[in-house]
Amino acid sequence: MFRRIGRADHAADFIEGKDRCMPSLTFEPGGKTLHVKKGLTILQAARLHHVHIRTRCHGQASCLMCKVLVPDDRSKAALSAPAPRERFRLGDRIEQGYRLACQAVVQGDARVTIPEDPLKAVIRNKLANRQQEQEDLW
Repeated sequence: MFRRIGRADHAADFIEGKDRCMPSLTFEPGGKTLHVKKGLTILQAARLHHVHIRTRCHGQASCLMCKVLVPDDRSKAALSAPAPRERFRLGDRIEQGYRLACQAVVQGDARVTIPEDPLKAVIRNKLANRQQEQEDLW
């Protein structure tokens, strides 16, 4: 039987059987798996569990910074269908597997990939090029 603490209506309050009550959401890279309440967006779940997803519009589907890649059909089926606003914003990227974390609602077990921050990618590439240049000198 389940033991409850605090409010009885909150799915996260179950101590035992947590994985049976709530879907799992796995973030790549890193493989961090969370058990989240159904009905939360990916962005809400990430914030609750301290997983950083960039956003500027605070979940209003206007900045497109919270794009995540949903790599497989099983995970796509575990998320809500894209709303017209999300389809308009993402265009053909939806067919490539991208979703907005602020709009995709978790309904089952899913795996998503958070793309690398563009600024971090530029810095990483510059550092790699500098290291290669130094190795070439020796």
